[in-house]
Amino acid sequence: MTQLPDYLSIVSDLQPVFTELKQKYADGKWVILVDENTEKHCLPLISNYLPKYQVIQIQSGETNKNLETCAYIWQQLTDFEVDRKGLLINLGGGVIGDMGGFCASTYKRGISFVNMPTTLLSQVDASIGGKLGIDFHGFKNHIGLFRDPDEVIIFQTFLNTLPERELRSGFAEIIKHHLIQDTENWNSLKTSDWNTVISPSLLRHSIEIKSAVVMKDPFEKGLRKILNYGHTVGHAIETHFLAGADPLLHGEAIAAGMVIENFIAEGKQLLNGESCNEINGYILRIYGKAIIRETDIAAIIQLASQDKKNQNKEIRGSLLKEAGIATWDVAITQEEMRDAINRYRAL
Repeated sequence: MTQLPDYLSIVSDLQPVFTELKQKYADGKWVILVDENTEKHCLPLISNYLPKYQVIQIQSGETNKNLETCAYIWQQLTDFEVDRKGLLINLGGGVIGDMGGFCASTYKRGISFVNMPTTLLSQVDASIGGKLGIDFHGFKNHIGLFRDPDEVIIFQTFLNTLPERELRSGFAEIIKHHLIQDTENWNSLKTSDWNTVISPSLLRHSIEIKSAVVMKDPFEKGLRKILNYGHTVGHAIETHFLAGADPLLHGEAIAAGMVIENFIAEGKQLLNGESCNEINGYILRIYGKAIIRETDIAAIIQLASQDKKNQNKEIRGSLLKEAGIATWDVAITQEEMRDAINRYRAL
């Protein structure tokens, strides 16, 4: 069994965890960051374990992960007179964890923060690895830093509060982890129904895959870039459709990104056609196909051209060589991306 980071614990009982936290942070004010959903469904599950606390409530959704919301959080922390001994508990999904951690790390040059991820996506992916940040002028996670939380508490009971669409979105990151690092278990996963295979052991295994990669390359100088498989195109798709009436969830956009990037890998003769078809068929059975119009393609490519992994004005991606093995820093031309998006559209 892979060792988990020291700051991360997977628990079924919150009492011992909060007993320890109350001893560790006894001298500071406690603030809980929530959105309207986690305040209603998740805060009641932990409130009995908390000492006196204040609540900051923000609106859910990626469109609110911006400087304006950060300013509101910083102002609330200031109004609550939180000093550098204070503790911010981020109770929510990836948006809450990314932005809450960023705000805690910059408020008074840094206060302690604990992430309690409440979605499948944040439990298996976003809460691990110390990436914090916000979106800026339409570019996803454009402003941010690396800093590990003081604690990450994964309480799987939170998953019972999620609608099926949110669970399915999070499952995309489990697929990704297996495709980049775990051939053996991918062969088992691909024959299973996604909504029956989610279990404590699968969650832990997915967390272990990401943790092992992060511990080898914490600041994304090399190997850690494989975790961006599906994300060069997927983030661009997610961002492009954010302003629509029914924006894609993160995992839905990443599912489309994985399929499109597999087409790119096949075109580069990195991934053979049989594997490409098998992997894409599995992903499409779960997520279907996102509606991408011809008029959307130029904007998606333009957004991908601002991806953080790019170098020397080249779009760089992490692509599969086969199921379970990925490579990184692969140059992708705009024409290759356009052709792959059109193959996706034609499915």
